[in-house]
Amino acid sequence: MMAETGHVTGFGHAELSDEQLARYARHVVLPEVGEEGQARLLAARVLVIGVGGLGSPLLLYLAAAGVGTLGVVDDDRVDVSNLQRQVLHATERIGLPKVESAKTALGGVNPEVRVETHALRLTAENARALVGEYDLVADGSDNFATRYALNDACLAARKPLVAASLAPFDGQLSTWKGWLPEAPCYRCLFRAPPPPELVPRCETAGILGAVAGVMGTLQATEVLKELLGIGDGLAGSLLLYDALHASFHRVRIAKDPDCPACASLQP
Repeated sequence: MMAETGHVTGFGHAELSDEQLARYARHVVLPEVGEEGQARLLAARVLVIGVGGLGSPLLLYLAAAGVGTLGVVDDDRVDVSNLQRQVLHATERIGLPKVESAKTALGGVNPEVRVETHALRLTAENARALVGEYDLVADGSDNFATRYALNDACLAARKPLVAASLAPFDGQLSTWKGWLPEAPCYRCLFRAPPPPELVPRCETAGILGAVAGVMGTLQATEVLKELLGIGDGLAGSLLLYDALHASFHRVRIAKDPDCPACASLQP
């Protein structure tokens, strides 16, 4: 359920067990979270697209935080070249499907979190059915086809989309809620994908592994803020990180009144 602000709402209150109070003690003592907020996290369902450089830290922190159900989508297998940045995986799991490796790792972090595996590539044809099963979507994919399919599916379902992307020494992050009157969607900023020849691949351009860790952790923070309904989110803003200059910039994004995806939507 969505509030007027676009935050996820309606999870209800549940009593925390003694074991949960101990595990989540550092959350419970926060006035902004407390027992009620932790209960919201335990009841939440988050879909994570991509179990790679971004998805690894993102999933680890969501599991540690007690997000009750995590859906993981990836059709790839663990390769030795992944281990430089994809910290969810391990040498002994090379060759396994990434979603199965993720389920094993997350179970070690927090066995009470339910991990739902989707060993497939998200497409325009299956995106709406997947998105409809969850409260919020976090995009850690590495291709434009997936990003546009997710944008359109999340708009149709009125589900927040917290999306990050990487370059060799840079990253960007935003939350897209284009069904709200003043909030842009991904297509407001990027109407159409660039030509494939202009998009460098990770295997040819390279990436400093820790940059993925920075952006995935920031992404997890924004997901938790959305689920809890706290703080100043990134809807309508793009957060840019430059690792080489150790700098962050927050840029405002206007809603495109002619956007083909969200301009005609009503809140």
